[in-house]
Amino acid sequence: MPSSASPPERASRAARWGRLLTDVRPLQVSAAYRRLFFGNTVGQLGQQMTNVAVAIQVYSLTHSSFYVGLVGIFALVPLVVLGLYGGAVADAVDRRTLALGSSAGLWAVSLALAVQAFAGNGSVWLLYGLIAVQSGFYAVNNPARNAMVPRLLGTELIAPAAALNMASSNLGLTLGPMLGALVVAWHGFGAAYTIDVLTFGAAYYGLVRLPRMPPQHDSPRAGLRSVVDGLAFLRRSPNLRMTFVLDLCAMVLAQPRALFPALAYRVYGGGAGVVGLLQSAPAAGAVLAFVFSGWIGRVRLQGVAIVVAICGYGLAVGGVGLTRLLWVGVVFLAMSGMADMVSAAFRSTILQVAAPDQLRGRLQGVFIVVVAGGPRAGDFVSGTLASAVGERPALVLGGLACLAGVLVAAGVQRRFLGYDGADPTP
Repeated sequence: MPSSASPPERASRAARWGRLLTDVRPLQVSAAYRRLFFGNTVGQLGQQMTNVAVAIQVYSLTHSSFYVGLVGIFALVPLVVLGLYGGAVADAVDRRTLALGSSAGLWAVSLALAVQAFAGNGSVWLLYGLIAVQSGFYAVNNPARNAMVPRLLGTELIAPAAALNMASSNLGLTLGPMLGALVVAWHGFGAAYTIDVLTFGAAYYGLVRLPRMPPQHDSPRAGLRSVVDGLAFLRRSPNLRMTFVLDLCAMVLAQPRALFPALAYRVYGGGAGVVGLLQSAPAAGAVLAFVFSGWIGRVRLQGVAIVVAICGYGLAVGGVGLTRLLWVGVVFLAMSGMADMVSAAFRSTILQVAAPDQLRGRLQGVFIVVVAGGPRAGDFVSGTLASAVGERPALVLGGLACLAGVLVAAGVQRRFLGYDGADPTP
């Protein structure tokens, strides 16, 4: 039956949906960004398959959430040290060249993980060592990649690009853990690691096709002084600093990832497939939030949006610990992913817009230490807490701690609640 709406009404309705749905202009206006985006998306798929395979392999060797949580500690130390220095290097050299070199190192570690699995490795310490090396290369690679984005796009497209980048990451987080767990169950750890080796080619191709990106300004030689200068700028920038503090409240105090193997086997009575489902649920929620993320670029009170989103994240993680029903736990995890996606999009936007280009690499180094290091510290915290009180109580306590931390931080730094995206100040 034909619609009774007039053409102007249909056009108005389409415009409203267009404002609500994803803003894909960054992919339309920049071929270089488009290649980088699709390369990262494919590469993330294999990387997340590796992450879940490592967690399952460690658990199969130790049968302990504590040892799974230790993966985070072995990843955290090189991430903190090299993340800060890697950001300084990204401000001092051609960012494309740095990203290509560190990506080659990541590729080599993926190959080594595959080799150890096919060789029947029975040592959890070898896995820890490989994860530490991988984390070091990642700490150098990620600041260089992220600091390139503003040069490929105009300022008005940074917020939509932040949402797209989050979608790229979360699409890998959605499909990668589930596929990785299925591949492990089907053909072992080596097969999952091998797929990561193969998909890494797409990420490398996206970098090879980028233009050169030498420093635009006279930058100090990469070293301790350069790192200190970046941290000094952050100390003078309360709004930027607050984005890091709030993310740490979520990722350190309420990170459930290390508990997924024990939840799958002990609470839900499943196996590797359920581990993959739990790993995928937050990212699936984030992808759903991304589909309807067109509104993100129009929000001005971005500080308020971050606080609300992280409070929602803490409540959702705590909700997982209140149920023994798998489907309810999956829904809560998906809700946590939705909230995290919104928070991350705004936090990334504030960093990209408020930071000057000559400091962007160093601040991206701090960003990666917090964003990637926080969850790894959280793995250790949640795994240790679960070994003392159990997995479900650890989830509830972590969610409540996250909520309390955010409210205290927002109370101390109330100016952050007035941060205006139309008038960004660091």
